[in-house]
Amino acid sequence: MERLETRELAYFVVVAEEQHVGRAAERLGMAQPPLSRAISKLERRVGVPLLERAGRGVRLTAAGKVLMHEARKVLDAAAAAGHRTRRAAKPDLGWCSR
Repeated sequence: MERLETRELAYFVVVAEEQHVGRAAERLGMAQPPLSRAISKLERRVGVPLLERAGRGVRLTAAGKVLMHEARKVLDAAAAAGHRTRRAAKPDLGWCSR
């Protein structure tokens, strides 16, 4: 399996939260067809269905529930890494002479 991208995971999380691809696309500020293609590509990459397409919405499969949980952890870790990196770049003013 190829490595998953944070962008793919972020898209998936929004679709899972909204339970609707159209609303998710709107929330992400993108058109629905590219989002649908991105989710389908993600499903092909992981090799299992993540969503059940049901009428006018979607539901998570068992695998989708696992990925949702794991994706949130990955996205939180990536955000924390960025925060810690920016914090490390700031000078420590506690030891400056006055």
